[in-house]
Amino acid sequence: MRILSGVKATGRPHLGNYFGAIRQFLALQSQGEGFYFVADLHALDLVRDAETMRAYSLGVALDYLALGLDPERCTLFVQSQVPEVSELMWVLGSVCPMGQLQRAHGYKDAVAKAKEVDFGLVAYPVLMAADILLYRSNLVPVGKDQKQHLELTRDLAVKFNVTYCKDFDPETGAGGVLTLPEAHILEDVAVVPGTDGQKMSKSYDNTIPLFGTDKQVKKAIMRIVTDSTAVDEPKDPTACNVFALLGLFLTPAELGAVEASYRAGGTGYGAYKTRLLDAYHAHFDAARAKRAELEQNLDYVHDVLRRGAARARAVGGEVLGDVQRACGLR
Repeated sequence: MRILSGVKATGRPHLGNYFGAIRQFLALQSQGEGFYFVADLHALDLVRDAETMRAYSLGVALDYLALGLDPERCTLFVQSQVPEVSELMWVLGSVCPMGQLQRAHGYKDAVAKAKEVDFGLVAYPVLMAADILLYRSNLVPVGKDQKQHLELTRDLAVKFNVTYCKDFDPETGAGGVLTLPEAHILEDVAVVPGTDGQKMSKSYDNTIPLFGTDKQVKKAIMRIVTDSTAVDEPKDPTACNVFALLGLFLTPAELGAVEASYRAGGTGYGAYKTRLLDAYHAHFDAARAKRAELEQNLDYVHDVLRRGAARARAVGGEVLGDVQRACGLR
């Protein structure tokens, strides 16, 4: 089983990235062949400064390794260092109906908010499909909100295989050049709330960073939006962003005790935010120390990425060659 996932290089990963995807692929390392990448091509829609892009890309690699990704068991690489993905994107785009791209969440949201729509935004799902299909990925750990992208990826794989592979069976997936991937989603933590209650996202400026300074992390947690319920009054845990985030860290028994405290009243939201801050440090401080060590050994990190890109190109080159032969480009 081949597993693939990536994190967009638009700044430091946050709790939403970790609990929605990164934690999953760390756990899956021992269950298959992992391909994990830094999505710098996807970041071009937001990052328009070369030095910033390089810093973000290296930073994501440091984060992956600090959190426990083992380069001896999986392949870690930077997306743009595998040029085959861009050619496959174009081939897939040639069989992708425009209507499917116009139904994508990102495109519809941009139109609804009257944002400028460029080719990168429209074609974003096709590049994501190329990322997945280039390595014949079987399993893709993603957040629940990205399930649509996996559905489009499967649609494009089927469309290409039907068009160019005469022995392809859409029911079984056999006989095609491109493999049909499956999404791997943890339903209970698929969408992590941000500090304002919306989905945690860099674009909403509502994130809690994984590797921020103590001051940055504390500031983010303390600004989590809560209601105006007085300290002495009972509180509704199901409507509280702090409680939802505590649920990511605490055991069921610990969370049950916190829920009882909410309903009993007598404790202010500040105390629950402090509990969340303590849980954050207990969970991530070892990784933060590992990241600091890696920052002092960047030659090792760059070597990991070079070896990862070589491995990814070897696999991706075989798949692209099959695609080229199927559609007459080779």
